[in-house]
Amino acid sequence: MPILRAARKKSVMHFLGDDIRGKRLDELEYRKKFDAWIVGSYAATRWVPDATAVIPPGLDLRDYEAMPAVERERPLVVHAPSDPEKKGTRHVVEACAQLPVDLDVVHGVPHDEAVERFKRADIVVDQLHYLWHGVFAIESMAYGKPVVTHLDPEAVAQTEEAFGMKVPIVAATKDDLVEKLRPLVESFELRKRLGEEGRAYVERVHDLDKVADRFIELYRSIL
Repeated sequence: MPILRAARKKSVMHFLGDDIRGKRLDELEYRKKFDAWIVGSYAATRWVPDATAVIPPGLDLRDYEAMPAVERERPLVVHAPSDPEKKGTRHVVEACAQLPVDLDVVHGVPHDEAVERFKRADIVVDQLHYLWHGVFAIESMAYGKPVVTHLDPEAVAQTEEAFGMKVPIVAATKDDLVEKLRPLVESFELRKRLGEEGRAYVERVHDLDKVADRFIELYRSIL
């Protein structure tokens, strides 16, 4: 940092999630050494309330073709935990056992295989413990899949205000997951609609070109 300042270079801290989650603001005091500090979701402002900007993660949507919804008697639920304990996998398994669905838990497999299994999903369950969804949910929406995950209601409202559209994700907890999944299981039309809305949401909020424009705007603001 001293070298950058001596060279009159600007610097930006990009918080990613685990580096701030659950920490006190004074533990993140080092952020003030930077000219700007950003987070990837409004849920993250719980820990960094003075974030310079909220810039969600981006995807190159040329790599993600929306998959047509398929109507079947037993919908396929896909859950892909990076860490089964942290993502609430046990609760997903228990909930799906109470519904007429098939469940595919994708874990510890090569990325190419994981992607092919994502594409077959009728419903995606992301995680049940954190305040916001992860990249898996974004990728799933890009493929046109309806997503169920735990969401902070205040962050949902802030996101919808910032980007001018509804967050088309079914919010659930470990306690009400069965009730939140049931309408999706029973209605092909609901799955199809939420899948289409999810793709449109990703195109507006997470498209890589739009995300790049937000970064450029931030960089210009500190020059």
